Amino acid sequence: MVPIEQQHYTPHPGIVRRLYDWVLHWADTPYGIPALAVLAFSESSFFPIPPDPLVLALGLARPQRALLYALVCSASSVLGGLFGYLLGWGLWESLDQIFFTYVPGISPDVFAIVQAKYAQYTFWAVFTAGFTPIPYKVFTLAAGVFEVNLWTFVLASILGRSARFFLIAVLIWQFGTPIKQFIERYFNLLSVVFVVLLILGFTIITWAL
Repeated sequence: MVPIEQQHYTPHPGIVRRLYDWVLHWADTPYGIPALAVLAFSESSFFPIPPDPLVLALGLARPQRALLYALVCSASSVLGGLFGYLLGWGLWESLDQIFFTYVPGISPDVFAIVQAKYAQYTFWAVFTAGFTPIPYKVFTLAAGVFEVNLWTFVLASILGRSARFFLIAVLIWQFGTPIKQFIERYFNLLSVVFVVLLILGFTIITWAL
C-alpha cells in the first residue's frame, strides 16, 4: 500500500517547472522576496512545500543577491517556527485534529516519537529537522506542545535553517552561471529528486525517526 504522504503529495515535475518559471518571471520585481518570506514562514508551521525551490529560482535569476535571499528565507523560516511553537503551546487542543487530518506527516504517533527525541536531545532534534528533508513544521509545533526550552529551540532553528539555505546560496553565488545551466538542462530529473527527498522526509518522520 502506498503511504498516505505519497498519496497526497507527489507533485508532477511539470508543476515544479511552472513554479520555477513563475518565480523567475517575478525575480526582477518587488514581489520575489515577499513571496519567499511568506512561503518560508508558512512552511514552518503548516504549508507542505519547502521554500528551497524559490531560493534556488530567485538565486539563479540574480546570483549576486543569493545571500540576501538565503537571509530572508532563514529569518522568515525561524519566525514561522516561532509561530508554530506558539500554535503548539497555546492553541493545540483546538487545532490538533485539523493538523492531524490535513497536514501530511503530522499524527499522534509522530508526536509521540518527537516527544521522545526532545527528551533525549532537544537541540540536535531541532537542528536536524531544520537542515534535512525531515519536516521542520512537525518539530516546531511539537516544541510548543511539549514546552521545550524556547532559547534552545530558537538557537537550533537559526543554525539549522541558516545552514540549509545559505549552503544553497553560496553554491549559486560562487558558481551561478554553470549551476544555472546544469539545473536548466536537467531540471526534470532534479524535480523528481526534489519530490523523492520530500517524500523521504515525510517517511523518516513517520516511520524511521
